[in-house]
Amino acid sequence: MAQTQVDKLDSTLPVRGLAIAAPMQQDLDLFIKFIDKELASGHFNLLILRVDWNYAYESHPELKDPNPLTKQDVKRIVATCRKHGIRLAPQINLLGHQSWAETTYALLREYPEFDETPHVDTKNYTPWPNPDGLYCKSYCPLHPGVHKIVFALVDELMDVFETDLFHAGMDEVFYIGDDKCPRCSGHDKAELYAGEITKIQNHLTLKDRRLMIWGDRLIDGKTTGIGAWEASMNNTHRAIDLIPKEVFICDWHYERPDQTAVYFAMKGFDVATCPWRKPEIAMEQLDDMLRFRKHSTPAMTSHFQGIISTVWSDAGRFLKSYYDPALSTQTVSDALTVKRLIEAYKSMEAGTFSLP
Repeated sequence: MAQTQVDKLDSTLPVRGLAIAAPMQQDLDLFIKFIDKELASGHFNLLILRVDWNYAYESHPELKDPNPLTKQDVKRIVATCRKHGIRLAPQINLLGHQSWAETTYALLREYPEFDETPHVDTKNYTPWPNPDGLYCKSYCPLHPGVHKIVFALVDELMDVFETDLFHAGMDEVFYIGDDKCPRCSGHDKAELYAGEITKIQNHLTLKDRRLMIWGDRLIDGKTTGIGAWEASMNNTHRAIDLIPKEVFICDWHYERPDQTAVYFAMKGFDVATCPWRKPEIAMEQLDDMLRFRKHSTPAMTSHFQGIISTVWSDAGRFLKSYYDPALSTQTVSDALTVKRLIEAYKSMEAGTFSLP
């Protein structure tokens, strides 16, 4: 593709991303092929990889999963992405998502003193809603020892991925400022949430790195009617006025094309809209993003960065769905959404894409 064509596509939609779990070792070869043959030819230019504990950390080896990706594995991903001009953003879920159902993840398993709600036992998990209000555990943002551990992991991961972008998750934080926490009880939840984001961004700034987060906790779920999942009902939304403007917002909406990207842009943040498993919603969100960029002031246009498609199955299962026609033709699927976006980006590059 000629450089002028690349520049034109980047000008039209600067960010064309995919957020997906980092592959397991047994799926690495196929994942490399997917980057090389699908994402590159489909004009994706950003890959967010949820690594969490799937890496052989040297700084804290006690936190690695069994059979994690090695440094050599990561370097294969880095080389493939660099070849195609695809930026990388590794992710570790910080603050929330420290457990899932009955499973407590590595950080709180190895350092239970960091738990915001130690009185809630994940072994007693029952489907949501449950008496403990348990969806996912959080670490306590005011614990004096937690950031020494997590920042060592963040630094190590960013060094091995050779990147200046880090995604901290920060979505669906239901446990924050718990009444029984000896440190957080009585604190303003918005200030706690903003304080954690600011602390992470300030750490990254020391090496000229940038933070990306999911945007749901910064939206008022009651006023907007969006509710407790894609927005906040526990008063963290006011943090939007307390966090650094360099934070990049990944604004996810999966059931409706809610246009909250405008809200984030008006607050001065760069933002990308993030679809999931409904291709028709993703196409509406792409149309919206292109329209926002076309019909806004230059100051606002620069904040509307693009689209980041999300995949919430593991990478191996996604790849099977992507390459198996019997699976990938489902009316609702992660794979079909990615394929539709690839088609759209190719038509944009060719100059044949038009808004309805």
